[in-house]
Amino acid sequence: MSRFRIAAQPINWINDDFKDLGADTPLERALDEMVEAGFSGTELGHRFPESGAAIRMLLDPRGLSLAGAWHSTHLASRPWAEELVAFDRHADRLQSAGASVIILAECTGAIHGDGSKPLGKGDQRGQLDDSAWRALCEGLDRLAQRAAARGMKTAYHPHMGTVVQTAADVDALMADTRDLGLLLDTGHLAFAGDDPMITLGTHGARVTHVHTKDVRFAVARQARAEGWSFERAVRAGVFTAPGDGDVDFASILGEINRSGYQGWLVVEAEQDPKVANPLAYAKQGRATLRRLLGA
Repeated sequence: MSRFRIAAQPINWINDDFKDLGADTPLERALDEMVEAGFSGTELGHRFPESGAAIRMLLDPRGLSLAGAWHSTHLASRPWAEELVAFDRHADRLQSAGASVIILAECTGAIHGDGSKPLGKGDQRGQLDDSAWRALCEGLDRLAQRAAARGMKTAYHPHMGTVVQTAADVDALMADTRDLGLLLDTGHLAFAGDDPMITLGTHGARVTHVHTKDVRFAVARQARAEGWSFERAVRAGVFTAPGDGDVDFASILGEINRSGYQGWLVVEAEQDPKVANPLAYAKQGRATLRRLLGA
């Protein structure tokens, strides 16, 4: 376990996409429950303060470290100069708060936050023409190089409802970039109908960050078959904590252990906190990881 640190995602308590979920939960309570559950870190959510110093004032007394944070890019649709300013601002914030991982996700045409938009058949990438895809890949590599110059890593997050959501999308992205790191998100790949083990086996050397999110396959199959929105799927319980769904974490964590990966394993269970007690699921997820890693 010395190669790994286990963090919690605050979306378990306070949702960033659908802000009514966990709206009455103070951030301090979520952080205290992370500590109670035995986590050593957290990612950021929308309730955190802007300054890195203020973030550390929340985390340091609790013995928590900042594992990283999501940054939305629009490289396929926005001028590079604007993207660069936004990225540097985000990187400054993370670095001053003690994080070394910058999570990137292209949000040109993203529909995951719109409950009226069906996810479709996994063809979001098709909305980008060759020029836009090239701008995206070249821009991501340039951001990765910029992060490396700071001593930081990038981790690209495949996400349902975005232009990179399936294993095939990840394959294309990895083929057309060189310096970009990959975030292995077990939940989003499984929700897309793909096997995270295959992506890990193919691109394990590029993995710089890991989200361990479980999936209830029956809900995911229904969501894909009936064209649900991402919001409907989340509220219906498509995601859960590791060990509570159908993802083969024994194989995935075994491969991660063998691969030499060093870094954060983040427990994420994007559920309605009024239906699924965040502390209970956080404890279950952490216990599952420790058991399967032999710690």
